Amino acid sequence: MIDLADLRARPDAYKKAAKNKNLKVDIDAFLKLDEKRRALIPEVEEMRARKNEVSKQVPKLTGKEKAKAITDMKKLNETLKKKADELTALETKWQALQYELPALPLDSVPVGKDESGNVEVKRWGDPSTVLRVTPAEAKDHVALGQALDIIDLERGAKVAGARSYFLKGDGARLEQAVLRFAQDHLRKKGWTIFHPPIIATRDCFVGTGFFPGADQNNIYAVGGQMELGGPIESDNGYLIGTSEVSVCSYHKDEVLKELPKRYAGVSPCFRREAGSYGKDTHGLYRVHQFQKVEQVVLCEADTDTAMKMFEEIRTNAEEVLQALKLPYRVMTICTGDMGKGKVFMQDIETWMPSHKAYGETHSCSYLGDFQSRRLNIRYSDAGGAKKFVHTLNNTCIASPRILIPLLEIYQNKDGSVTIPEVLVPFMDGQTKISTKS
Repeated sequence: MIDLADLRARPDAYKKAAKNKNLKVDIDAFLKLDEKRRALIPEVEEMRARKNEVSKQVPKLTGKEKAKAITDMKKLNETLKKKADELTALETKWQALQYELPALPLDSVPVGKDESGNVEVKRWGDPSTVLRVTPAEAKDHVALGQALDIIDLERGAKVAGARSYFLKGDGARLEQAVLRFAQDHLRKKGWTIFHPPIIATRDCFVGTGFFPGADQNNIYAVGGQMELGGPIESDNGYLIGTSEVSVCSYHKDEVLKELPKRYAGVSPCFRREAGSYGKDTHGLYRVHQFQKVEQVVLCEADTDTAMKMFEEIRTNAEEVLQALKLPYRVMTICTGDMGKGKVFMQDIETWMPSHKAYGETHSCSYLGDFQSRRLNIRYSDAGGAKKFVHTLNNTCIASPRILIPLLEIYQNKDGSVTIPEVLVPFMDGQTKISTKS
């Protein structure tokens, strides 16, 4: 949701944003509806005031005066009902169209139609030097996982369908080690760790910008209790695809006294992956269930302050990758690939030897007051004025996708996988994952 006063003042900026973000929204049509609504509101309010005044006077009248007043009030009631119904219909349409309006991207965001317009801004590490085996000897994470008996895709599919998996033994332990390392990294920097609800209401998904829009196609709805032989009753809940939904909604309808808020949500996440048929579906890259440590920031409504926070949360994720010694690059996301509510966005892509390419493992976003207006999260500035906070979020780590480069880069000639040094304490001192004799 956006600042409508700003939209009315400079509609061309929003038309440009909609065009550059590939959004089909008619700004002029919304403004006409907005103008009609604003004109109708005082008209309805004035009629309601007249009705109240007449209602007070009728008991004091007698005879013809009273009869005429009652007749006039009936006519007024009919007109008021008609106008009120018209306003209600306008309000419904006006509210729905607001959810389609885009946030304005920063001037520094590259203009592009799709991911081909994203711009690389940084690299760390050298992919050509990381392998401990020759390219001919290298196995992908699926072959490694099967040989080490730590990944089972076949039984995952048997139990839960395509794009499901079991992590077992040292595979499960390695995932937990990565998640714990990322959590501890943030905790030592003063971040508050959350284990949030993984089922959230529709209001929370609307509030964080996932509903309405294309994103909702990837969200699992949760059914309610099913009577034997009867229909499933909805619980009006949805499985989160990121703890951003729950954690950002934590302060819904509140006025905050202290900023910034640095939160880290640790949770399972679920995505239907609608529309991704045949795309990056091998192994653990694109799955329906995963674990994530998600950074969420609420800060004052100042772009310079927010962008400093953006650098902080992206750096936190980079430090985790650097500690794991995984080569990566940072991409600034273009307008056509960044989404309706984003103001600025960067992805971190980690080197995946089996892909012979970088693959997205982290996403870092600044959304201005787009979410806080929907969630009604405000703060009092130094002058006492109430303002909407600005929100940011970033993937500190997500698994099992991060296991792809971890397993492939740390594989050894004997088929074992070396555990990165920083993860050894979380593996009870174990330094390698080896095949069982």
